[in-house]
Amino acid sequence: MAAVVILLGGLIIVQIAYRAIPAAREHGFRFLVTSQWDPATQQYGVLPEIWGTLYSSLLALLLAGLLGISIAIWLTQSFLPARIEWFLKTVVDLLAAIPSVVYGLWGIYYVIPLLRPMADWLHGNFSWCPLFSTPLTGPGILPAALVLGIMILPTVASVSREALSAVPSRLKEAAMGLGATRWEVLWRVVLPSASRGIGAALVLGFGRAIGETMALAMLAGNSSRLTVSLLSPSNTLAARLANQFPEAGPSEASALMLAALVLLALSLSANVFGVLMNMRGRIKFTRKAEAVA
Repeated sequence: MAAVVILLGGLIIVQIAYRAIPAAREHGFRFLVTSQWDPATQQYGVLPEIWGTLYSSLLALLLAGLLGISIAIWLTQSFLPARIEWFLKTVVDLLAAIPSVVYGLWGIYYVIPLLRPMADWLHGNFSWCPLFSTPLTGPGILPAALVLGIMILPTVASVSREALSAVPSRLKEAAMGLGATRWEVLWRVVLPSASRGIGAALVLGFGRAIGETMALAMLAGNSSRLTVSLLSPSNTLAARLANQFPEAGPSEASALMLAALVLLALSLSANVFGVLMNMRGRIKFTRKAEAVA
């Protein structure tokens, strides 16, 4: 069964690559560094989509990292009674079960109206700053990143929680025996020991954010712009695929397959790197526990 999973993954990559060959031959490297997407002239480029994917994912990772690591610390260091701790763990994990289209609808009907007064104030007073140089007229990078951050929060929190729980208890006991306070143990022993696992959590969350489709297709704005403004509409590779495929002709379908191959490469690279970091972190914890024992 493990071999079947590997073969299935390889088959998916081969099929996408095969259908992307015509576009790769025609456009070559220009596909990655140009901005025009025009089926009428058969000119295709995904630079704005690559930028939008990475920009929104990094912003979402910033939010999910701050919240997820804080939640993991709160739920693993005996700050709460056992029953409340179990309940909160379950609630955080259940966030992953909400369909992405529901997140998208929530973002359209709640997050965007909630952000609009603050966005108008920021644009009115700090329009000289590139981050707020455009008004928030509807969907945009900021609401998309906020919703995306909540979507990847369970991944970051659960993996960070696992890393913090794997720190040998004898390390903490030894630090306390030397006179360290509870917070000194946390900052100087627990977090440094779990740093690789927390790093893996962030990378895995980043990989999850890169591949998100429906919520970003609804919230990003479907606009091919190269901008750093948080209030501007943008686009992502996944959103481009979801929006364009239903009406794509043969040449555009091949270009979309090439875009899917780029998205797959970004997502797989992030996830493989995260898994390797997590494995190294587990080995480090095991060795420390054996050394203490």
